[in-house]
Amino acid sequence: MSTKPLPPVADEATWRKQLDELRAREKAATRELDAIAAQRRRLPMVRLPGYTLRDAGGPVRLVDLFRGKSQLITYHHMWSPGEEWQCPGCTGFTSQFWKLDFLDGYDARFVIVTQGEIDEALAYKKRVGNAMDWYSTAGSPFGADVGAPAGGGFAINVFLRDGDTVYRTWHTDGRGCEQLSHTFPLLDLLPYGRQEEWQDVPDGWPQSPTYTRWWSSDRYAQYGS
Repeated sequence: MSTKPLPPVADEATWRKQLDELRAREKAATRELDAIAAQRRRLPMVRLPGYTLRDAGGPVRLVDLFRGKSQLITYHHMWSPGEEWQCPGCTGFTSQFWKLDFLDGYDARFVIVTQGEIDEALAYKKRVGNAMDWYSTAGSPFGADVGAPAGGGFAINVFLRDGDTVYRTWHTDGRGCEQLSHTFPLLDLLPYGRQEEWQDVPDGWPQSPTYTRWWSSDRYAQYGS
């Protein structure tokens, strides 16, 4: 006999009726996300100055991060100078993205930008087996200007290039970044969900403090290369 709490057992007709009701809400949420995306495409944009970042080869202009593409997504990786293992949330989030060449067909790139010095950042990329391209904004106001200052949190930004002019079109941080992730949507499909104490669950459902079930950065490194 299971000692875990279980959902109630129902006949097929009852289950199907309640599933159909839930699916109606899910479809409505999908249509709302479509409407949000349509509004996002109609946002104005802000012209940016000519920032200089760094990659493995040295200084690189922000416009060069596009590599000829017209659209760019940047994930701003939290950074603690001198630490062997960086933010597990950022490490785990960016570990999901491997085959990003499909963006070529959409005239876009997706890269990591961090406040860490470039040599340290690239060493960490190798240590954890990260597949994305990394750039450093150390010594540049770029990170702070787009919502990811040194010592600050993580963020996602989107940019559009017109010739050598770069515009900022969108920004999010916190849980707004979840929409790019597959991990949380997978967990949210499960009967027990994320099992974090902030979630609305039936009485007796397993719950733990937030982050306690997350992998550590060194564990990602074990499977990253």
